Amino acid sequence: MVQNNITIGLTFGVYLLVMLGIGIIAYRRTTNLSDYILGGRSLGPWTSAISAGASDMSGWLLLGLPGAAYVSGISASWIAIGLLIGTWLNWLIVARRLRIYSFRASDSLTLPDFFANRFNDNTQLLRVISAIFILVFFLFYTSSGLVAGGRLFETVFGFDYTIAVTVGTLAIIFYTFFGGFLAVSWTDLIQGLMMAAALAIVPIIAFSDLGGASGAGAALAAESEHMLSWFRDASTGEALTAMGIISSLAWGLGYFGQPHILARFAAIRSEDDIPTARRIAVSWSALCLVAAVAVGLLGVGFVSRELGDGETVFMVMVNLIFHPVIAGILLAAILAAVMSTADSQLLVSSSALTDDFYKALFRKDASQSELVWVGRFAVIGIAVLAYLLALNPDATVLDLVSYAWAGFGAAFGPALIMSLFWRRMNQWGALAGIIVGGVTVVLWAELSGGLFDLYEIVPGVIFAYLAIVAVSLATDEPASSVTAEFDAINRG
Repeated sequence: MVQNNITIGLTFGVYLLVMLGIGIIAYRRTTNLSDYILGGRSLGPWTSAISAGASDMSGWLLLGLPGAAYVSGISASWIAIGLLIGTWLNWLIVARRLRIYSFRASDSLTLPDFFANRFNDNTQLLRVISAIFILVFFLFYTSSGLVAGGRLFETVFGFDYTIAVTVGTLAIIFYTFFGGFLAVSWTDLIQGLMMAAALAIVPIIAFSDLGGASGAGAALAAESEHMLSWFRDASTGEALTAMGIISSLAWGLGYFGQPHILARFAAIRSEDDIPTARRIAVSWSALCLVAAVAVGLLGVGFVSRELGDGETVFMVMVNLIFHPVIAGILLAAILAAVMSTADSQLLVSSSALTDDFYKALFRKDASQSELVWVGRFAVIGIAVLAYLLALNPDATVLDLVSYAWAGFGAAFGPALIMSLFWRRMNQWGALAGIIVGGVTVVLWAELSGGLFDLYEIVPGVIFAYLAIVAVSLATDEPASSVTAEFDAINRG
């Protein structure tokens, strides 16, 4: 066992060194704020597509979804279906327009920057309110990722939790600090491919070891007759409610407002690359989501049902099936999933502090070099705060991941889509949508029973759209310069 841990540890070490090396290479190509925040808008379709998926899925893909399928059966797949539909629609509806418009709108580098430039908002309210939402939600989102990374090292190696979180945090800070968006995107490409390979390999081997379809089917049937039922929770035998299914599918609504995913759309080198990137992104997501569910289902026959924590089923199966060297590579995929999301969240938060607070409010004439270094030190500051929250392994920050996803989806999703498609929308409508969507999510989540059991993103999105339309129509039309730019982009 000790020898196995040493072998796995060496594999992890090599993986971390590769990630750090990428950070150093990207550092040499980062000369201004556009390079640091959006990689100079130079991403190819493969990098933009897979880094968008990898930064989205996080450890949930290798821990949460297999764990849910292991406990509840295939009925846990409704969230995966919602996410796949959301991925496709996001690339189809938002990607091209955001790539064009973010560049035409004074080369906007961040989502708050885009809103401010799109509506010619001289009050800076749109920029500041948007940046506040980003900083608050991502602080807890990033912390939850560090907690997941700490638990990985704790489970695999028996490391002290604090040491595990510290090592993971330092590695992420290093390559994000130096390399910025290029380092994050390049590492996400590698991490995304690792995640896909790991998720594809494990269920194939497990399926073979169980004796094919008959053996796997017998194992599932022995556990529960509802393991393959779409409309019953196998853990309880109870039928899923319509509200429960809608709430699961509604996770797909969150995609339209996730700043770390939208940044990949703005950073792709050309709108002509978007159809190719869309096919890659949807294919990658479909493969990973189907494989993750398969891991959980096959784990029922492969792993003792006395497994204390269902979310460790992937790790346990890897250790049971593979040689320590291969196990180390596959388990590194979990670390990759955690790091690929945490680094993106750190960079977006750093960008909000640098571009939307420091430059917009305090140092409008700051040099590019100064802004890059402010962004780098902002990464450290935000990471330290997230690290301090993550030091408590029993912290409830993991529960706040759903807040963050719903909060971003409701606050920014409707505002972004309407800003790309509705000519009559003005800055006050955008501000109302952002505030109403975000606040609705927070308040709705505090209530329970009846209609309030509906996932908070649903009412958040609905109320945000209503607020945008009502306030835009109740206030002055946007300036002629704003509508002229909108018309020019749509004609193009």
